[in-house]
Amino acid sequence: MKLVIYQVLPRLFGNKGRKASHRAKGNTQNGTIEENGVGKFSMFTPKVLKGLKDFGYTHVWYTGVLDHATQTDYSEIGQPANHRAVVKGKAGSPYAVRDYYNVDADLADKPAERMKEWEKLIARTHKAGLKVIMDFIPNHVARNYNSISAPEGVEPLGAGDREDWHFWRDNNFYYCVNESFSPQFDREDYVEYPARATGNDCFSASPCVNDWYETVKLNYGVDYCGGGASHFHPHPDTWHKMLQILLFWASKGVDGFRCDMAEMVPVEFWHWAIAHVKRVHPELIFIAEVYNPAQYRSYIHYGGFDYLYDKVGLYDTLRAVVQGQGSAEAITHAWQFVDDIKGHMLNFMENHDEQRIASEFFAGSAEKGFPAMAVSTLMNASPIMVYAGQELGEKGHDQEGFSGFDGRTTIFDYWKVESLCRLQIADYRLQMGDEGVELFELYRRLIGVANREVVAEGKFYDLMWLNQCNPQFDLSRQYAFVRYTDKEMLLVVANFAGEERSVDVNLTHHLFEAMGCEVLGKVEAEDLMSGEKYELNLSVEEPVKMVLKPYQVCAYLIKK
Repeated sequence: MKLVIYQVLPRLFGNKGRKASHRAKGNTQNGTIEENGVGKFSMFTPKVLKGLKDFGYTHVWYTGVLDHATQTDYSEIGQPANHRAVVKGKAGSPYAVRDYYNVDADLADKPAERMKEWEKLIARTHKAGLKVIMDFIPNHVARNYNSISAPEGVEPLGAGDREDWHFWRDNNFYYCVNESFSPQFDREDYVEYPARATGNDCFSASPCVNDWYETVKLNYGVDYCGGGASHFHPHPDTWHKMLQILLFWASKGVDGFRCDMAEMVPVEFWHWAIAHVKRVHPELIFIAEVYNPAQYRSYIHYGGFDYLYDKVGLYDTLRAVVQGQGSAEAITHAWQFVDDIKGHMLNFMENHDEQRIASEFFAGSAEKGFPAMAVSTLMNASPIMVYAGQELGEKGHDQEGFSGFDGRTTIFDYWKVESLCRLQIADYRLQMGDEGVELFELYRRLIGVANREVVAEGKFYDLMWLNQCNPQFDLSRQYAFVRYTDKEMLLVVANFAGEERSVDVNLTHHLFEAMGCEVLGKVEAEDLMSGEKYELNLSVEEPVKMVLKPYQVCAYLIKK
């Protein structure tokens, strides 16, 4: 089965905006929760979840679930507003965790019952036939970290630290001894003494505005300022505390963890922790956010991760092709680099960190970027991820507050995203005539193709080498490949060009030998992306001929 993941921030997905009496005014830049509203767990109704399942998704990654630092006051449940000097945006970053043992109060109808509401959402998601992924954020916590929900007997982070030592194996944090926290911007009256190292490996008491200044780096036993020496035996205290957290959430019934900035945590920890978790929960999956290709194989083979982001390879290559800064030929080199671990790579063209395809910073339109998404989805059996709003061509052109005009949808601010409201109102369906319905249906078809056996389990054959000298095949703007099983063949041709192209695709005896069949000759083929049927001549003597519209992707299914 091919994993098809839908990433969604509950804070944004179900947010219908402020109260009805004020709604006509729209969003307020840098607005409060009262001004701009917030989505809730309860907005993922059985109908919405059934819509996601029917669309073809297998997993939902609920992003931003863990309780994190915020400027919203929840004193009534023991979590007052955090100091604004160390919170990014009114809502706060989902990756500045302030309590590993509870969920974000913003997302609950009744904040005091937020854990019960999260457990009910997990149950609803499972009942709909979907699996649940949540974030695990191991590298850093909020500067205001304060767990009020930890089980009895769990020692708070930093409780046993030696604050007069920059590094000690069993310290949970790194300290700037005898220095106060003094960032290179106005910290107002925020006091932290001694200062602790910042999450992005800034070991100074004076992080700058571009650092992850709202977070504190966790210590896994590496003395970064002492030559990088490792102290893993016996296992550092942080290892044991993080394993407790993983087991706590696994016991709630989640099916997987997306591990934030996994490469900033020693692979030795992952080797130890993942093995422990999987002894109790063998089916649970771990996804790593890793950007260093030199570390890929270590985090898979030794670390134990099931899947890694294919960002630096496939994503970056496809983005360059879409923007006309790279040739489609480079796609071949991208998959070859990870061919031995291709089953462990997670493909995507959008997530909360990347710019929206339709933004002027990327493609400028969802249509122009669709060939990249189709290639990313269909070229292998690896998991594919869609970010909520991507299927509607969300542009990320709002200037929400802390998040400026950058082509991304904010993760820091309270905001009503119009495209996501259309999904919510329609229970994850769009009615004919609604804005964006054509793209929505195109994504539905694409995910449907991805779920077919020929893609989910079939083998791959790259056709680019056969068309090096083909004058009717533009190697820079077209990409072609075959997926096949014993019974079916899928010929995929993507046109990255902004104009109609007459395209010839050469085939070879070697392809048919690889598929274990004779040359097929004239066959009936259905383009699964359009539903139209064609007669194709699958011959080695003459090329397959077709006409591709601007940015069109054809996926011809042929029965062998």
